[in-house]
Amino acid sequence: MTKKLEGKKCPNFKAECTSNLILSNKDFIGQNLVIYFYPKDSTPGCTTEGLNFTDNHEKFKKLNTEIIGVSRESIKSHENFKLKQSFPFELLSDPDEKVCNAFDVMKLKSMYGRQYIGIDRSTFLINTEGKVIKEWRTVKVKGHVDEVLAAVKDLN
Repeated sequence: MTKKLEGKKCPNFKAECTSNLILSNKDFIGQNLVIYFYPKDSTPGCTTEGLNFTDNHEKFKKLNTEIIGVSRESIKSHENFKLKQSFPFELLSDPDEKVCNAFDVMKLKSMYGRQYIGIDRSTFLINTEGKVIKEWRTVKVKGHVDEVLAAVKDLN
């Protein structure tokens, strides 16, 4: 059973990310944060999702909102992905799944008859006080970023 985070304080996290940074939830107090979890760098759905956030990045910034992408890949993989796609936001590396588990996004998945534990594509909107305002789980990429942007606009 997936734990519901809406209305609760953002789970504490601190992890290494691109641009030689270590970010934590406390770094975003005073601004909204969109933290999105995706399965794997450089795959079609994850690339499309990242590019959709990129296309709307200025709109989010004007609404005092930062974006962070999170997956289990290494910093090196994230740096390559970010550079190749020109993402204007940071990608957080979570190889030990601490951040993924804090947000409860790991789930049993199946591909070609093989079962495995992987990241359930999920997005969380955290307000300026560090409270989870909205969560989207088992996200379908098409139209998702527009939904997130609309929710951020509703905060203002």
